[in-house]
Amino acid sequence: MPGLYLLALLVSATGIAALDARFRLAFWAAPGRTAGAIVLGTAFFVAWDAVGIATGVFVKGDSPALLGIDLAPHLPLEEPVFLAFLCYLALVVDAAARRRVTRRRDQAPRPAEAP
Repeated sequence: MPGLYLLALLVSATGIAALDARFRLAFWAAPGRTAGAIVLGTAFFVAWDAVGIATGVFVKGDSPALLGIDLAPHLPLEEPVFLAFLCYLALVVDAAARRRVTRRRDQAPRPAEAP
């Protein structure tokens, strides 16, 4: 079914965005920084993919789940969408982990001070 992979990426991104909005982890906490990090990260990984494609390391597989639209040879439309999703997911997970570590540290019992 063409487009299934793109649909899965968009549904997953919507779920992550809902968690982000609920807990104000990344985009809803700092929209400018989050957008900048996603754009820079995606650009970096697309450049990485371009090098991999040029050297023959990366090739596009044949899947009926892809739309069939290529942005460049061996670079399907879904690839930059996946890379942006990956960057956003990493930012949300990092913010959640940092928040959890901070809360645990703040709730830990303090050792008694020596006289």
